Amino acid sequence: MDYTFSERMKNMNGTATREIFKLLGDPSIISFAGGNPAIECLPTERVKEITGDICAAPDFARVLQYGLTAGFPELRELLCKYVESAGITGAKTENVLVISGGQQGIDLALKAFINPGDVILVEDPTYLAFLQLANSYEGVCVGVRANDDGLDLADLEEKIKKHSPKMLYCVPTFSNPTGKTYSAENRKAIAEMTAKYGVIVIEDDPYSKLRFKGEYVPSLKSYDTAGNVIFISSFSKIISPGNRTGVAVADPAVIRKMEIGKQGTDLHTPNLSQMITYEYLRRGYLAPDLEKAVKIYGEKKGAMSEAIRKYMPEEFECTDPDGGLFIWGRLPERIDAAKLLPEAVARKKVAYIQGSVFFADGGGTNYIRLNYSYANVAQIEEGIKRLAELFKEKLA
Repeated sequence: MDYTFSERMKNMNGTATREIFKLLGDPSIISFAGGNPAIECLPTERVKEITGDICAAPDFARVLQYGLTAGFPELRELLCKYVESAGITGAKTENVLVISGGQQGIDLALKAFINPGDVILVEDPTYLAFLQLANSYEGVCVGVRANDDGLDLADLEEKIKKHSPKMLYCVPTFSNPTGKTYSAENRKAIAEMTAKYGVIVIEDDPYSKLRFKGEYVPSLKSYDTAGNVIFISSFSKIISPGNRTGVAVADPAVIRKMEIGKQGTDLHTPNLSQMITYEYLRRGYLAPDLEKAVKIYGEKKGAMSEAIRKYMPEEFECTDPDGGLFIWGRLPERIDAAKLLPEAVARKKVAYIQGSVFFADGGGTNYIRLNYSYANVAQIEEGIKRLAELFKEKLA
């Protein structure tokens, strides 16, 4: 049958990270491509304990029923306290929406605000799945330059004046894909500038608790005095990606619109997932488990940085993040990382993500994103060594 799909689907393709998983059935392939948390950091025993307790509780039937779209009241109240660690004080339950992972929060914010043709500013480079979601709502993404401090404020204001954007999307802490962190001064300036021009901001914060060095920086939302910042955080990297639970914090009017959008998407986040998250936080498991996870990620990041220093050609430049899951690498412009990827997978048995998928205009063909969380230390060294051999061949 010849199917006639909707116009919006013409703008959507599978993301590079999802597509690359299809290539990884071969156990000999070392993957630096995904963003999966380390298997050894997943709290399997904690979740077994909590799930058993939930199932044995007298009111277990509550878990099997429909729930409130906004989320379990107990969890929402707890999340008001939870976000204080990001510098967000005074949140009430009407400011909080429980979401089915951070990705859904992004989707609901776009659904609430974006009309076809609306301009959305993004950091160049930015999270590739955001670009896909923005395309699905027929938004037009425009890149903003960035530096080690955060967004280039002059370029941001110039793009705001030129394009009158509806929205700005950013990942200020341990950015995906670069691993960089905006300074407190940069965040405050972004909050003030977007408030001045009436631009909605999505602050995506899945990685900030995975800091293994450097100093804590308050969220961009903590500088919001106009109610234009939507803070989205996920438990995917710190509890379980399969649990699909996260939180959105915003002005009550914004949360209400996102809640209505969620009703039409999935009615509510699964009750069992919410209760697991609630109990995990209530029982105080997060802090000790994070301490263990952060140590593991710090060791893996150190192993990758050392392997890059040891094996990569001198032309290769990369970031040195203080946390998160990614290192961002730059090759000379004559190297096309997308064209080289199939050879890296087939011949060297190593996978990465090509940088071009993270740019609003499809540029950045000589960049790559490397994930260090999933592979073990021995695989990290071997994988970087193999990649370095390939890059040196192409540069020779």
